[in-house]
Amino acid sequence: MRRFLDRLYAASGALAAVCLAGIAVVMLLQAGLRAAGFLLRGADDMVAWFCAASAFLALAYTFRHGEHVRVSLLLNGLGGRARRHAETFCLVAALIVAAYTAWAVSSFVLESWKFGELAQGLIQIPIWIPQLSLVLGTLVLSVSVADDLVAHLRGDKTAYQLAEDARRAQADFSDQL
Repeated sequence: MRRFLDRLYAASGALAAVCLAGIAVVMLLQAGLRAAGFLLRGADDMVAWFCAASAFLALAYTFRHGEHVRVSLLLNGLGGRARRHAETFCLVAALIVAAYTAWAVSSFVLESWKFGELAQGLIQIPIWIPQLSLVLGTLVLSVSVADDLVAHLRGDKTAYQLAEDARRAQADFSDQL
């Protein structure tokens, strides 16, 4: 199960990277075609969809690698049981928010699908197709938060704590700038 989850988080991060590359390709193609006197219709729509997809698909990967803004400044000031309880509270709150977001986004996309809603830009496709990246990103984030909550409740270090420890071992304090 551990290997599957790690691959899921890595795949989500890789898809986010592909979307970022897609933004670059579309923008370069648009600039090149404009210089040649042609217009790439719908480029703005594609860039917007890639941008949203890259943000949502990267959520779980960045969470697992300790790159999200957390309340570690407050937590580091606590010790022992107080820190453990505060960390548990934060992870439970994060899971509630992530799960609710996944549910709300899924409901929204399902309605778009049911009503046959089309994108309002130049590219007339069913809007639920690019919106699926939001659903996937929030679902994988919910799984990753639940994964770390379970690890924390078992007494293990969370993935973001392991990532932070690894950065400190390499004398990389860039996260504290």
